[in-house]
Amino acid sequence: MPDHETPDHAFGECQREAIYRNILQRRDVRGQFLPDPVPEDVLARILTAAHFAPSVGFMQPWSFVVVRDPGVKGRVHEAFTRANAEAAGMFEGERRRLYQGLKLEGILESPVNLCITCDPERAGPVVIGRTHDPAMDLYSVVCAVENLWLAARSEGLGVGWVSILRPSELRGILGLPERVVPVAYLCIGRVSEFKGRPELESAGWRERLPVTDLVHFDTWGGESAGAGDEELLKALRACQASAEKGEVPL
Repeated sequence: MPDHETPDHAFGECQREAIYRNILQRRDVRGQFLPDPVPEDVLARILTAAHFAPSVGFMQPWSFVVVRDPGVKGRVHEAFTRANAEAAGMFEGERRRLYQGLKLEGILESPVNLCITCDPERAGPVVIGRTHDPAMDLYSVVCAVENLWLAARSEGLGVGWVSILRPSELRGILGLPERVVPVAYLCIGRVSEFKGRPELESAGWRERLPVTDLVHFDTWGGESAGAGDEELLKALRACQASAEKGEVPL
């Protein structure tokens, strides 16, 4: 290869389109689960995708607790119900009424529940890249969650993250060691449909923010400094407009 040529490591257009479409069509699923079992080879693939996430110091701090026992699911659901009642009381008036009308989990309906955890001691007390930010292992686990979520969407599986749980209760139900942190409790399964928009957006809970309001230049609150910045903002508006219509912005 001549010195002046830059290697093109980009995927082909069809592959790129599939990746972006996957990202845009990923949804947090709550109420559309079907009882169909998840095939073991499919479950193996999405768990492997999670395991190939990036991790600080290559410590791979995650573990996966696969929950299919109805009794365990039932105890988790009871814990959710208690926490959800407490959460509803934190809102007032119309906001509380709207909250109480939302379905925020699919614990009993989904054939597979999965708890993804973080073991901060997995690679010893000193970890490359975690020396000055001890939360980096948790961020690594969240990368594993996103890997699994996107892999599941590509397999036609829905995933719902149940965050309205007390970690201490979840640790007790699942028998997690004290040092192990439950990061994500996920409901996984085939679904009747994937909604066109996030459910909280459709319900009027919140709207998607303009991405241009979230981009700063050089410093927080920094204004556009030149033509290149303006071109980026213009491209961002066009990309979000396409994405809002369900179109892949290629």
